[in-house]
Order: sequence, then structure tokens, then C-alpha cells
Amino acid sequence: MIAGIARSMRRQAIGQIRSLHHEHEFYRWWVLINVMIGTFMAVLDSTIVNVALPKVMGVFGVTLDRVEWVVTAYMLVFAVMLPTSGWVADHLGYKRTYLLALSLFTAGSLLCSLSWNLNSLIAFRVIQGAGAGFLMPVGMAIVTREFPIEQRGLALGFWAIASAASVSLGPMVGGYLVDHFAWHTIFDVNIPVGIVGIAATVLIQREYRSERIRAFDVVGFVSVAVFLSTLLLALTNGNAAWNTGGWTSSYILTCFALSAVALVVFLITEFTVKHPLIDLSLFKGRNFSLANLALFIFGLGMFGSTFLLPLYLQNSLGYTAFQAGLLFLPMGILQGGIAPVAGFLSDRLNPKIPGFLGIALMASSFYLNHTLSLYTEQNYITLTLILRGIGMGLLFTPLNTLALAEIPRERMAQASGMFNVIRQVGGSFGVAMFGTLMTRRVLFHTAVYGGAIDPGSPVFKATLGRLQAFAGHVAGGTAAEAAARAKSLAFSHVSMQAVVSAIGDDFLLASGITFACIIFLLLLRSPKLKRRSGGASALE
Repeated sequence: MIAGIARSMRRQAIGQIRSLHHEHEFYRWWVLINVMIGTFMAVLDSTIVNVALPKVMGVFGVTLDRVEWVVTAYMLVFAVMLPTSGWVADHLGYKRTYLLALSLFTAGSLLCSLSWNLNSLIAFRVIQGAGAGFLMPVGMAIVTREFPIEQRGLALGFWAIASAASVSLGPMVGGYLVDHFAWHTIFDVNIPVGIVGIAATVLIQREYRSERIRAFDVVGFVSVAVFLSTLLLALTNGNAAWNTGGWTSSYILTCFALSAVALVVFLITEFTVKHPLIDLSLFKGRNFSLANLALFIFGLGMFGSTFLLPLYLQNSLGYTAFQAGLLFLPMGILQGGIAPVAGFLSDRLNPKIPGFLGIALMASSFYLNHTLSLYTEQNYITLTLILRGIGMGLLFTPLNTLALAEIPRERMAQASGMFNVIRQVGGSFGVAMFGTLMTRRVLFHTAVYGGAIDPGSPVFKATLGRLQAFAGHVAGGTAAEAAARAKSLAFSHVSMQAVVSAIGDDFLLASGITFACIIFLLLLRSPKLKRRSGGASALE
């Protein structure tokens, strides 16, 4: 009896402590830090993998069109699970959902580190993507719910620091682990971070559940999953080595047909079902629809082009994975430092101003990247990444502010989930589209450069003679063997130059796509500002 009374008193004391903790003025900032841990993990895993792709290709003996599914599968499942996050959070509670997402992501990381072939790695990346698909929107909804609107831009700016830290630390840490240990250690690093995040969530967050209970839209979920999956399969495998029929093969045409049917079913369902998976009425808001369109186009160019940069650095310039990852460090630091400033300015000025500068800087960095060659200096590459980091820091927070400014608080989870869906879908499409474009452009440039070689020209003969002398001096052997090595070196250089030119074409397209986002940014309606007592203004 005494023990029971003691347990009851202890529970009451703990409840009172938690109540006081939740009412403390700094509580919301502790929640923000807690959410930043999950955001850090989710973004880290999408950036840390990029520098490991060349190693994975070598270990498993696969080509680019297959290994890109390590990235695409994660982003695809991420995008498919995002719309369900609002329903799950409303039913289970936001704290429980966030805790479930962290646990799922951490377990997926452990399984990825144990992968024995490419197919198992892709399957376990699906588990990771499912966890991340809950982490980002639920975390964003928790932050926007806890902070008043006059502090929301600043809070989202700090929230973006976690993403920026992942961008800078992910490639660097991943490169170090790949060079000094093994490729699977890039997933092991998530496990301790995940455990810390789980403990912090249990201790810090209070539970919140929506009063609205709605049925789950099964047809909408299945149809959107089929639509995205089959469309990405078609875009990714159009130029795959095994697909001898190309874009007109029965496999590709079947994927496109299934995707079209699934899209029609999805739209009909969402407009007719009582509780849709995605509340398409959100797109009636001018700001929300235009901001999502800009974000989709931006994700198409950003994710689609930059996953190729580590491949260029390692396969074309001979960088180690750590050297390639180290180049991304300034970009993430700048993004993290500028994001809160952009959020502060968005709360007090027109958010379009930092957003416009961000798009312009990012598009300029892509344009500069399209001139990459086999002899590009490291300082030039660093400059482009610095511009990109500043641009990303200036863009994301104002775009979030503009998109969500007119969304009611009770629909914030749905809106933030949709906002992240669009970005991830754009990124998935970008990886598939730019990977396919690169394959086509490599064939094009190889044909052009190969056709420009005239075996009878004096320049070609002189070059081949010098290569033959070099090969004979280094490797020895007969004159015939040295001549064969010289020809192999010459045509290997042509092949490498074709790859670099194809990557440049990708970046040029990314630059044009990113510049196009300015059009939609200018069409957005700026939130009205209201004066506060200190003379500063805040978003209304």
C-alpha cells in the first residue's frame, strides 16, 4: 500500500514538473532543438549517400542507371509517405508520430549498413525514406504550432540550420568514412544521432492530437503511390542499358500508361471522397499553389543536377570521397548562417526580396558549373558552391513563409506536408530526368568528339606519337603494345570529356529551370505587415 502511494505521488510530481516545463517560456525553443535533430538526420542521409555512390558502384559492380535508385528510392518513398503524415499525426498524436518516425529511420539506417547487395540496400532505403517522410512535415508542423506567427520566420530559419548542417557535414563525413572505413559506415553514423533524438523527444515534447478524426483515404494513397512509382520507373529506365527498346519499348509505354491511369484515379478520388489524402482545396490559395509550383521546379533542377557533382569530382577529377565531401562544407555553413537572417528579414520586410536574391544566386552557380572541364580548378568549384549555399539560405525560409502565410493553424500539418511532398517529388523527378539526360548526352558528345578525330591529321598523329612514347617509357613492352596503349589513352580521354560535357549540359538546364522560379516568386502575394510596439514590423 505504501509503495502504491509512493508511486502515485511520484507520478503526480512528474506530471507537475512536466506541466511547468511545458509552460516555460523557453519550452518552444527546446522543441525546436528537438525537431532539428530529426531534420538533421533526414537531410544528412540524402547528402551523405551522394559521395558514396562511386564506391557503391564499384563494390556491387553496377552502372549509374542502377545505383541512382539508392537516391531515387529514398526520395520517392519520402514523397509518398509525406501526405499521410497529417492523418497519422492527427490520430496517433504529433509526439508519438515524431517518435515513430525517428525509430523507423534509425532502424532503417541499421538495416542499410547490413546490406549485402544493391537490391537489399535499395529495399532498406525504402524503410529509411518512410521514416523521413514523417519526420520532416510533422517536425515542421510542430514548430509552426508552437511558435506565434511573429516568430515563425525566425524559428523556421533556425530549423533550416539543421538542414544546412546536414548539407555541409553529410558529404564531408560520408567521404571520410568511405575513404578510411567502409561504405556502410555512412549509415551507422545515423544510429547514435537517432537514439539521442528519440530520448529528447520522450523527455521534451508534450503530446498534441487534433480534435478532427477522419478516415484514411486508401484509394488516394495507393493511386498516388502507383502514379509516382511508375512515372519514375519510366523516366529512369528510358535509356537503361538493359532496355534495348528505348522510350518506345513495351515496358516504358506500360509504365506511362499505368501512371496516367493512376493520376486520373487519384484526382477523381481526391475531389469526391469525404476525407481526401491530400486536401487539394489548399491549392485554391494563390500563394500556396504558386510557391509549390516554384518549389517543384526548383527541386527538379537542384536535386537533379547536384547528385552528379560528386560523381564528376571523383570519377573525372580523381578526388577522393573525403576531398569531394570537403568542398561542400562552406556551402552548408553559409546556408545555415544565412537562413535565420533570411527568416528575420521575412518577418519584417517583403519575403520576396531575400527569395529573389536566393534564386538568382543559385541559378548563377548552376550556370557557372556548366563550364566544368577535366582541368577545372578547385577554387572555381568552391566559388560556385559558396554562391549556392548563400542562395539556399536566402530562399527556403522566405518561400516557406509566403506559402504558409494564409494557411489556418488547424490545416498547418496538411499544408506543410504537401509543401514537402512537392519538393521531394521535384527532387525525385530531377534525379531521374537528369540521370537519363546525362546518359543521352554522353552518347551524343562521344559521337561528336569521336567523329571529330581525324586519324590522318598531323595533330592527331603527333599527339598519338607523344602518348606512345609516354606509354613505352612508363609501361615498357613492344612498340605495338605502346601504340595500343596510346590509342586507349586517347579514346579514354575522349570518353571522359564526353561525360564532363554531359554533366555541363545538366547544369545548364538546371540554371534555366531555376531562373524560371523567379516568375512564380514575383506572382506571390506578400503578407501584410503590422507594426509592433517597439516599432518593428511583423507578418500579419
